[in-house]
Amino acid sequence: NFRAYDTLLELAVLAAAVLGILALGPARPSYRPAGQLLDSLVRWLVPLLLVTAGYLLWAGAQQPGGAFQAGALLASASVLLRLSGRPGAGLPGPRPLRWLLAGGVAAFLVVGLAVTPSGLAFLQYPEGWAGVLILLIEAAATLSIAATLALAYLGGRPADFEPRSQPPS
Repeated sequence: NFRAYDTLLELAVLAAAVLGILALGPARPSYRPAGQLLDSLVRWLVPLLLVTAGYLLWAGAQQPGGAFQAGALLASASVLLRLSGRPGAGLPGPRPLRWLLAGGVAAFLVVGLAVTPSGLAFLQYPEGWAGVLILLIEAAATLSIAATLALAYLGGRPADFEPRSQPPS
């Protein structure tokens, strides 16, 4: 399945990019809160972008679209949130964000390795399960791509990304 290998390698490149982004240090300071017009536009556009991303993810199994297009739309929603003055840009807290960043590559590896004991090649999907497994991988890849692109826009680690040090007891 050459398409799966292509997507897996693209996700690996994005994972390497995340390491570079996180090495840049703290994210740039947030913009001031948006005016009423931009805030109203963001409140209308972000849900539309989320629904459209879901459609592209679902449609990607049968026609052009899929994880990268859906992830880019989710990241654009994050950019809009950041431009409107929301410092977190819609990203989750540090622990879920780490899971999202690693989830795309992890889903590929878990599914690819899970099918090998049954005699199938790496990422050769069993008949009858291919659609479900591909959708699972694509959904994880979508979230991973969106988190990576949103971090790239932030330009560094979001606030509270580093674990808080515990005082000695």
